[in-house]
Amino acid sequence: MAAHIATSMKPKSTNNKGGGDGYSSESSSGTNSNSPSPPPSPPKPRLAPTLSQCRRRLRSKTHSFVRRGNLGSGLNFRRNLRYLLVLPLLYVSGLFMCVGPFSGLLGYASVPGSVYRSHENFQRLWDDIRFDNSSTLQLSSVWKYKRRLKVQKPCPNSTTINHFSMYRSSTMESPGSSSYLIVDANGGLNQQRSAICNAVAVAGLLNAILVIPQFELNSVWRDPSLFGDIYNEDHFIDNLKGYVNVVRELPEALMERYDHNISNIPNLRVPAWAPINYYLEVVHPILRGQGVIRIAPFANRLSMNVPSHIQLLRCIANYKALKFSLAISTLAEKLVNRMIERSSKTGGQYVSVHLRFEQDMVAFSCCVYDGGEAEKLEMDSFREKGWKGKFKRKDRVIVPALNRVEGKCPLTPVEVGLMLHGMGFDNNTSIYLASGKIYQAEKHLAPLRMMFPLLYTKESLATPDELAPFEGYSSRLAALDYTVSLFSQVFVTTQGGNFPHFLMGHRRFLFDGHAKTIKPDKRKLVALLQDMDVSWEAFKDEMEVMLTESDRKGITVPRVKKFNRKTSIYTYPLPECACLQQSNNSTLIN
Repeated sequence: MAAHIATSMKPKSTNNKGGGDGYSSESSSGTNSNSPSPPPSPPKPRLAPTLSQCRRRLRSKTHSFVRRGNLGSGLNFRRNLRYLLVLPLLYVSGLFMCVGPFSGLLGYASVPGSVYRSHENFQRLWDDIRFDNSSTLQLSSVWKYKRRLKVQKPCPNSTTINHFSMYRSSTMESPGSSSYLIVDANGGLNQQRSAICNAVAVAGLLNAILVIPQFELNSVWRDPSLFGDIYNEDHFIDNLKGYVNVVRELPEALMERYDHNISNIPNLRVPAWAPINYYLEVVHPILRGQGVIRIAPFANRLSMNVPSHIQLLRCIANYKALKFSLAISTLAEKLVNRMIERSSKTGGQYVSVHLRFEQDMVAFSCCVYDGGEAEKLEMDSFREKGWKGKFKRKDRVIVPALNRVEGKCPLTPVEVGLMLHGMGFDNNTSIYLASGKIYQAEKHLAPLRMMFPLLYTKESLATPDELAPFEGYSSRLAALDYTVSLFSQVFVTTQGGNFPHFLMGHRRFLFDGHAKTIKPDKRKLVALLQDMDVSWEAFKDEMEVMLTESDRKGITVPRVKKFNRKTSIYTYPLPECACLQQSNNSTLIN
């Protein structure tokens, strides 16, 4: 193991290398392939209209209303307006009839996937799972798709200022200017990470000196950590030299101007996903006039569609300059080594699962599980406490069954276990859970432990004394999960968010363009797990197809032509970051 394990530690080599807007969602492109596509959903009861059927019927009703309105040329504007107001209500009420609690009263069977019955199916299938003697999946041969590697040009090793000249106005300063950029990075660990990388790119674009970013104290994460608590400041500054100048604080003269209080610097509000022209035409004149600007908050404040040389700055910041602090990297290295030791039955390889079944996620999703009235009261209370009246607004329609059908509900531990067993992972597989405190952990983790007894968390791998300095610091704890998950043979994402998107991108960067990630089709999965007649063999067939799809999509590389990138460079770092892979061994490991 390397002496310093950071987010850029070298993975163990294997013989099976895999060859939306912003980063808030991942593209599902790449459907034109020779690999098998997911099979159709299980047969629907004849009396039960599917969600898509309901929508089609509602749309046809909508069109019929419109046609009638057009035929009656004598109808006045007031009547047409009445139709426009009624049609949306008909659409919403139709969804309630198809999916919601009224479906039973109207004689409709529930839409497949709308009711949580996974725990019942586990009990029904448990004997089949236990006595399944079919061949098991070897971790070393999970990933079969390989990406064709191309010879990459080396990255420029000096300032990129000349590359930006065509985008700068003639009035921009010379390379020796002394204008300063201050940003407040908000959110959790990886949202802050995106803000840092974007700040480096903006500083390069504006020829500004970047002040080490400040971390905004978030009401949800409640982590008061500073930049130096999470990342190695010296490493950050040194690895950006020649690209962007970085300082720890403003010069004394500027500090005196603002009474030694950075918050006195007027805050510049920048719109989300601002294009480079906005920075050049609006932000830069202010920077030139004041000598310093402060932008807060700074998450998602730079478009993904930027010139390749600015994308390169994002790449350098993310994969070269950002390295976890010594305290984090030291403990993370120990956890990775302990997972390898506990995975002796699988050659030191393990599976990591990002399990988002914490109480706040369950409450926020508005999904219904198997806790009955007690669960409903608990979740209602938690939502009111955490988000005040947000979920009780008149304009907010909450249909838990619809959320589940559309794959928006966090997967439970038993659902993850059934999926992995169905894919061929056996009970000798070591699993690392990257998670916060699981909701009703004893109850929900019990079936997962039955299927996979070699189940570990950072709490079970580290001693209480080792974890003590991290308690109460959610971002530092997330950094441990991030590193252990980064070097797993298989990573499983169960819910969206910045953590899996950044991790998938980092794994693509390390593993020759392959994310080596299982991203389940949750719409198909919930329908299967509600079907109380599905056999274990049929379920396994579906899961094997799902694994193949994850394998195929893992090597996806978006087509990028100048300013048309529609996916996040943090999730899909290639092709712009490819040149850094050539120096992987020399600059990203040690």
